[in-house]
Formats: sequence, structure tokens, C-alpha cells
Amino acid sequence: MTPVPPPPPETTPGAVPVTVVGIGADGWPGLAPASQETLRAADVLIGGPRQLGLLPPGECPGERVAWPSPLRPAVRGLIERHAGRRVTVLASGDPMFFGIGRTLTEVLGTGRLRVLPHPSSVSYACARLGWAVEETEVLSLVGRPAATLSAALYPGRRLLVLSAGAGTPAEVAALLRDRGFGPSRLRVLARLGGADEHVTEGAAEGWPHPPGDALNIVAVDCRAAETTPESAAKTARLALTPGLPDHSYEHDGQLTKRHVRAATLAALAPAPGELLWDVGGGAGSIGIEWMRAHRSCRAVSVERDPVRARRIEHNAHTLGVPGLRVVTGPAPASLAELPTPDAVFIGGGLTAPGVLDACWDALRPGGRIVANTVTLESEALLADWHRRRGGELVRIAVAHAVPVGGFTGWRQAMPVTQWAAVKSGPPAPAVESADRGEER
Repeated sequence: MTPVPPPPPETTPGAVPVTVVGIGADGWPGLAPASQETLRAADVLIGGPRQLGLLPPGECPGERVAWPSPLRPAVRGLIERHAGRRVTVLASGDPMFFGIGRTLTEVLGTGRLRVLPHPSSVSYACARLGWAVEETEVLSLVGRPAATLSAALYPGRRLLVLSAGAGTPAEVAALLRDRGFGPSRLRVLARLGGADEHVTEGAAEGWPHPPGDALNIVAVDCRAAETTPESAAKTARLALTPGLPDHSYEHDGQLTKRHVRAATLAALAPAPGELLWDVGGGAGSIGIEWMRAHRSCRAVSVERDPVRARRIEHNAHTLGVPGLRVVTGPAPASLAELPTPDAVFIGGGLTAPGVLDACWDALRPGGRIVANTVTLESEALLADWHRRRGGELVRIAVAHAVPVGGFTGWRQAMPVTQWAAVKSGPPAPAVESADRGEER
């Protein structure tokens, strides 16, 4: 998992500002006069080979430097190497939209950075499609698996997918078919803003086009297929609220059931950018639904059983949160090197020596802890922690209506005892989400 970046450094007095210029597929002619003048005056021009190739040599005489790979670790050293010179960085479209601008801000600080944006591919695409930008969901598959889209698939939704390359449209089509959205209309908009701009389209089912231009964005009109009894479990509608149907998960019985899961997520209270430890992951349902609450929520699922750990990874991909980190090993030993959590859920292994202590000690001040159990031994442990640490101790009982001969009666599930508490102390400062892909 990508660590949360440190605060931007202080600006060095007298340091020469670095300018970031956004450029589109229309190249030099499409740039605003201020951007052109900045590029002409630069001593050093840094960018990807494609962006640097858009600049006419006669207009921009500065030294040209291509970004190395991997890019992010090289940024600071490359900028420092040219200290005292006028450095201009080229970026695709808007540098602050899934671009190099964010990385440069973290490395240099905002006071040393000047950004001259160009229209982003999203602005161009919405203009061509007649879609309102504020009503269109944007997802990036640059450095992310296609499974990321699964959580955004709802009938009638409009999505713009930032492609990782020429093969992305076919990947998107395959995922839509697999998730029961085969009738969805896809339009691949390539070279937006350039003289060779073009669009290809078709339905996800039977997507007819071979890989085309690598510089593309995929527009998706989400349309669900008709549900058959055979496909109902696979393509069940997945609500935004916690408590997905139990059949949404592959499991061996070690699953926090739907109604208890909804109550558990309510007690955990996920917020954007926060990190959850899901200790005793089972099928991964708590960590998965924590991450589904907001795209910047992060989670680590700790599961000692390797078979269950692999099942958690599968469930996370199926339900649209492939970024869920799975740690295979016993608690508390497996918790030692994990980043500090904002919330902790303990769904298994409560009686293992040191588990509750390790989770409580690791929790940020102001963080939440929730533990569930169905055994008397663990219940006694939670009662003791409730006495010492406060919080809420509740019992959750769920009964389901089932046939009883020719009538209907109630079948009671095992009651669940839940302890939920907030660690005292001042709350931790807000952290920036580490959700990112490769810079476009």
C-alpha cells in the first residue's frame, strides 16, 4: 500500500520556481500564449517523450530531459540536479488532475510551484459527449486493475475511465460483461483535442474493436443485462450502504453476516482517507465494505489462514476494491509493521494473547475499535474491556422467517456481542488520501 505522503516541505528562500505546463494532443498550437512563452524561456524542459515531442525545436531551445522510470523516486533528485536554472515540466492536460502536479507539490511545496493547466481529457470528453462534468464519475485505470470499476457499476450511471493504454477499452468491456453490464454502451475517445481526434463505439458484449490509440479515454453508459435465476447471485445489485447480501461473498461460513455487518460498519464509522485494520478477516467483508464507503478509504485485512486470505483477495476484486491489502499471518505478530489505524475491527481471535492490547495500543487517539463475538469466553473479555475503557456493549440478535410445516416461524441466529469504543485523547490530524496511480 502506498504510504500517506508527508506534508509539503517548506519553500527554500530564493529558490527558482518550477513551472508545470499542461499540453494537449493539439501540441504547440493549442497552448495559451503564457504557456508558450514559459516554454520558450525554459533552460530545462522535463517531461515524457510524447510530451517533449510535441514541442518545436526552433521555438523551445532548452535542454530536454525525459523522466526516468520509475518516475516518482526520481523527482527530487532530478529537480535538484538543475537547481538555479529555469525548469519547466510538461504534463498531459491538467497537471493537477491525476498528474505530475501532485507529486511535484509534495516534493517541492506549493510555494515553489507554478502551474499552467490545459483542458483535461475529461473536460474534452464531456464536451464531445454532452455530459455534465459534475454529474460524471471519473475513474483511473492508470496503475490500477480493471476491477476498480466494479464498485461504480449501477444502471444509468455515466463513467469516464482514464485508460492505461490501448488495451484498456477491451479490459473494460470484459469486466462489464462479467459483472452483468454487457449491454453498456462504450465510446473510446482518442487523441482528444488533436487534429486526428476520433471515436470508436460499441456494446461491451461483443466489443468489436482491436486495440487502437494508446492515448484514449473510455466513456461508459452503464446498462444492466436482464437477470436470470442462474446469474442473479453473480450480478446482484450492490447497494452503496453497508450490509451487502451474504451471497455477494465467497466464504466458508466465516463471514460477518449481513445485518450484523451493517451494524458493525455503523459503529466503525468510516470517513474519507481513513485506514481500517480488519483483524481475523474471514471472507474480508468488513474491510471490503469499509473501502466501498469512499474511494479514498483504505483497509488491511489480517487473516492467518492462507486459503481464506486468497478468498479475501478474490472478494475484494469482485466487489470493486482491489486495493484492499491482505496480510497472511496470526495476530498480534502480524500487526507489528502495519501503519497506524484510524479504526480497528476484531472479528476473530479475540482470546489469542495480546490481540486486544496490541490493537488498542496501535489505535490513533480518537480512533474507533469494534469487536464482535458469539462465545462466552470472548464475551467475558469484552465485558472486562468495557468496564476498563468504556464505550458501548450491545447484543445483536437476528431472526429469519422460515417454513415450519405449512406455516412460518422464526429461526434465531446466534446472538452477537459487540463492544465499540473510542480511544481517548485528541484526534489525529487529517491525512491526505494516498490513492493514486502513475502520473498521466
